[in-house]
This record gives sequence, structure tokens and C-alpha cells, in this order.
Amino acid sequence: MTRPPRVLALWSAPRSRSTAFLRMMVERGDHTVLHEPFSHLLDFGHATIGEREVRSEDELIAAIRRQAAEGPVFFKDTTDFRYEGLLADTAFLREATHTFLVRHPAPVIASHYALNPEVGRDDIGFGRLAEIYDAVHAATGTEPVVISSEELVADPTSTVRAYCDAVGLRFAPAAMSWQAGLLPQWQRTSRWHEHTSRTTGFADVGTSYPDTVDNHPLLRDFFQYHLPYFQKLYERRLTPRNRHTVHDQRKAVET
Repeated sequence: MTRPPRVLALWSAPRSRSTAFLRMMVERGDHTVLHEPFSHLLDFGHATIGEREVRSEDELIAAIRRQAAEGPVFFKDTTDFRYEGLLADTAFLREATHTFLVRHPAPVIASHYALNPEVGRDDIGFGRLAEIYDAVHAATGTEPVVISSEELVADPTSTVRAYCDAVGLRFAPAAMSWQAGLLPQWQRTSRWHEHTSRTTGFADVGTSYPDTVDNHPLLRDFFQYHLPYFQKLYERRLTPRNRHTVHDQRKAVET
């Protein structure tokens, strides 16, 4: 196993089960876990890292680096915003281990629209997610780790184990289940995390929505725009066939 990263990031479009993944990382207990620091910064004008309040992406990245000097950091974030400071910081794109979680856009769009009927096309997030992927790929020279949300709930153990192997973490079976409840760091955006707060592990809650990409013209337009970005990342996801290749690429970069 390669050495664990000091900063491990998980990027996803909103409504892709990334909060459940964060919940698992909290349960591990071996990382400082940050919940959506970049999106909170752009949404609310500030974010808190430890006891430090930051008000720009440059300040946020510097605060993450300081936190990582004290111990491993994991953060997850969503691409309902475009992070220009992140995209411009080639050093941070290279030094952190940036990973990606993708879910099929049809349920993502329906879920997002149900919570925010004012959502815009770009805010669905797959285009911005692919942009970050490309920036990380360009900065590091290796393809970042991608996992599938559908595979995460269908076979949590195999998917998380493959993820851990690829990024250099030990697999922690005890972290695959947790107590239901709303974490304190979710309070600011609690309505977005209601489903996850009721879970005790990775599961498909099977929610249905009145407006979908099949019956709503605007959502269908969103779907047609974002589907190619999803497909691009999905084709690069960890599979039994390529997981050793991804691991070897990362090890080669470190050495």
C-alpha cells in the first residue's frame, strides 16, 4: 500500500451520495474531516477550518495545508459552484489527492430540482466536475481515482476497499456502518442531508420525484447537457480491471 495522503479530497456533483462517503470517513476517526468548505465559502461568504474563519479560496487552501501539517485531512465538496481559485492553484491540485464520485445524472437532476426549483443548468455540476478532473489530470500527469455512486451502494465493501487501495488508505470495515443522525457540521445546510442523516450505512433510499428528466422539458435539457460529462468520468471509474493500474500510476508519481 502506498503512503496515505495528507490531504484527500472527494469531489462530486450535488446529490451524488458524497455526504454518505463523508459519514464513513468520520467513522474511521483517523482524519480531520471537512464538510464542503469550498461550496460553503462561495455560498455563505466564509468557511471555518478548525478555529480559523476564511473568506477566499486562497485563504481556504492555505488553511487546509496548515491543518494537514497537524494530521491527515479529508474533505468532500460539490460542484454547484465553479472554484476558480482551486483551478488556478496548480500546486494544490498536484499535492492533494483529488478523487471523484459520480452518480447517473437522471436521479441527480430530479433530486436537485426537488430541493431547489431555481437550479440552473451549470449548477447540476457534472461539467464543473469534469473541469476539476481535467485540471487535476493536467497537474499530476495521472488519471485521478473515480468511483461510481451506484456501485458504492450495490457493493459498498468492494468499492470502498478499491478506493482505499488506490489512494493509499487502510480499509476500515468498522467504518462501513454508523449511527443515524445529523452531524453538527451539516446544520448549516441540513435540508440537503436529511436522507443521509437517516442512514446507518451505504444504501439506496429509493426516493421518487414528481419531476424527472422523462417528464420535464427543462430537466431533460439539463440531462442532455450533462450526460457526456458523466459518461466521460464514469468510463474512468475504478473497476476490477483497472484498479491496479491506477494504484501503480500513483505509486510511480510518488517515487
